[in-house]
Amino acid sequence: MKAKKYITIMLLGALSLSACKKSYLDKPVTGALEPQFLATEEGVNQLLIGAYAALDGQQGGDAAIGGGGAWEASPDNWIYGGVVGGDASKGSIAGDQQQIEPMMKYNADASNGFFDSKWRADYEGISRTNNTLKITAQVPKITDEAKTNIIAQARFLRGHYYFDLKKMFNNVPYMDETTTSINQPNTADIWPKIEADFKYAYDNLPPTQSDVGRANKWAAGAYLAKTYLYEHKYAEAKVVFDAVIAQGVTANGQKYALNARFNDNFRTTTNNSAESVFAVQAAANADPNGPSNANNGDMLNFPYGNSSPFSCCGFYQPSIDLVNHFRTNSATGLPYLDDYNSHAIKNDMNIAGTQPFTPDAGTIDPRLDWTAGRRGIPYLDWGLHPGDGWVRDQAYAGPYSPIKNVYGQAEQETNGDNLSWAPGSGINYNLIRYADVLLMAAEVEAQLGNLIKAEDYVNMVRNRAANPTGWVHTYKNNAKPTSGFTTTPAANYKISPYPGGAFASKDFALKAIYFERKIELAMEGHRFFDLVRWGIADTELNAYIAFQSTQTNDVKGGKFLKGKNEYYPIPQLEIDLSATGGAAVLKQNPGYH
Repeated sequence: MKAKKYITIMLLGALSLSACKKSYLDKPVTGALEPQFLATEEGVNQLLIGAYAALDGQQGGDAAIGGGGAWEASPDNWIYGGVVGGDASKGSIAGDQQQIEPMMKYNADASNGFFDSKWRADYEGISRTNNTLKITAQVPKITDEAKTNIIAQARFLRGHYYFDLKKMFNNVPYMDETTTSINQPNTADIWPKIEADFKYAYDNLPPTQSDVGRANKWAAGAYLAKTYLYEHKYAEAKVVFDAVIAQGVTANGQKYALNARFNDNFRTTTNNSAESVFAVQAAANADPNGPSNANNGDMLNFPYGNSSPFSCCGFYQPSIDLVNHFRTNSATGLPYLDDYNSHAIKNDMNIAGTQPFTPDAGTIDPRLDWTAGRRGIPYLDWGLHPGDGWVRDQAYAGPYSPIKNVYGQAEQETNGDNLSWAPGSGINYNLIRYADVLLMAAEVEAQLGNLIKAEDYVNMVRNRAANPTGWVHTYKNNAKPTSGFTTTPAANYKISPYPGGAFASKDFALKAIYFERKIELAMEGHRFFDLVRWGIADTELNAYIAFQSTQTNDVKGGKFLKGKNEYYPIPQLEIDLSATGGAAVLKQNPGYH
């Protein structure tokens, strides 16, 4: 199939919207251009592309201007969803990016600048969507079809940015294209507004688009159903999930499906696959004279140590607790849902890099070795992972390295970005992929008592993982890892679907679904937000701290407080900026000062 165009993540020069010295939404509508030049079909399409460009998170906050600090507002939420959710340690060494450290111990306060960067990045996107909507209404010569498509895409994007804010901060101010004052209170629930944007997009977007990176009807449907799920509106969510699963296609017309190989979700050559429902587009080395358009939110998250082939930085190390989730029962091929840490996967924490080490010989879910680099196992085509040679401080953050955001050695010149001071990647970030849709749908079915259907959806995901062609295999020549792979599995992989009728109760079904989301979507920024919406964040994360603290030093002394830590604090800077007549308009979240 001939490749179609995609929307490149980039700033739009004169069309970009300048940040304000006073507040996050006090921006001119058009930057350097007058409204009469934008009130054309071409003009509003450029504004819409600018709204897509904000998806990369690099346009929010002073630290993000010019590409620095992109990780603070990364669209994959590796800090706020992954590290804080127990998927990973912060990594690197103690004191490096020290503002992350109180977050992973659940004692960060409202002065932490990372929160402000995230806040501003999302509101930058909202500002751009609102400007698009406002100017589109003024275009005199445009077909109804084209106008509706632009409006629906802008509302989809606005729904996304508000969804991100809602799950992060809960109580956030709402502004749309009709708002005349930026100083809005944050006391009203904005879920109905988010619903309305995704519902409009679902009802009005076409099933396919000219550019694969644009939102289509089915991406909007998946996001609408996800919104209902977060609101616990299971019946409404089921109707939309059923339609998305039965009829959904990508923006370039591929029927939604699981990729045959799990790791095809994390390769540049398979960006925008049939499993990609909606993705932040990345392009390595796209414009040597412009800003980097790569996935720079993950630029810190590459192995880094004495022998690492990467220039930076050793962050986002999969936690030992996460890795232990991938142990399977040797007889059944199923996970240990309740006592996975009692069946720990062997690691080299207490073995020097110069000493021999034989990887764990027990049965393991094959998704592990596409999720965490571990000693003695092929790490893409870079060679056998050497353990602490690629880790900056094992005692601090453990022995594992991230993989999902890392490009291969053979493609490093084309898909490794060379335009920034740290590695960038041409790998898209999937905001929603089809496996995520199936597992959300499984959760909905279980909540509604449809346990057989829930089991079927989970088994679709597990059966894909069981495909041997998608496993990590040994090298033909360990000394020349780019020479290819054998057909011999790199470890003792075993995974099976749940036997018919295993989901015999709602409680068991939900436990299995929650666990499956943990391992299928590990290191993709979902975990913390999942735990919060399930209402189990306090028990799960305090158990995580208790175990992980016996293995590493990084989270010792941490404690999750129920009723507070489910949401991040409203940035103090934004509260201060909202002051009118000496009183702040924005209210702080409970438990923060």
